[in-house]
Amino acid sequence: MRRAAVLLPLALAACTKAVPPPEVQETGVPTDLPPLEAPKLPKPANPGAATPMQDRVATIGVLNKRNYLEKKFTMKPGDSQRFGNAIIRLAACEQTAPWEWPKQTGAFVQVFVRKVDQRRDKAVWNKIFSGWLFKESPSLNVVEDPVYDVWVDDCKMTWAGDAPVDLAAPSSAAKASGNVAASSPAATSSNAQ
Repeated sequence: MRRAAVLLPLALAACTKAVPPPEVQETGVPTDLPPLEAPKLPKPANPGAATPMQDRVATIGVLNKRNYLEKKFTMKPGDSQRFGNAIIRLAACEQTAPWEWPKQTGAFVQVFVRKVDQRRDKAVWNKIFSGWLFKESPSLNVVEDPVYDVWVDDCKMTWAGDAPVDLAAPSSAAKASGNVAASSPAATSSNAQ
């Protein structure tokens, strides 16, 4: 017991000493990192206008979350499709050119849902969403409805000069086979015919 009485004041004295200040640590970016390289993207052979809006074709998916029914609609801008008590209207669809980065596919849609108006005792169509939906970033805009979920799956369109000229070095597969011409756009398009 006496030993505890002697050690206790020593332990308390050790706890009351001031804590030394923390040492400053370097938080900058190290200089020995490899340089940042932009991705090598092909350039358009003949940049120009894309497919006119009225000729583009979008694929829009709709899900009924109550009974897990799903449907994919193939639509052109201006088309409307009905799925249960929901109407999906496509105003436009767009996608980045093959030579642009990052890839984005989007569609401007409006979603209407039929609900019963208790005051008038009849069903009315309420617009629950109007805006852009993006395939690669679905969280940017979300159709918020307890029953229906809507998303963009694709936008088919072409670009003038769709066959880009690849400015990057030949692919490793072409180097390995010794056939550098096989990786050129001209050789690829002639092989496709």
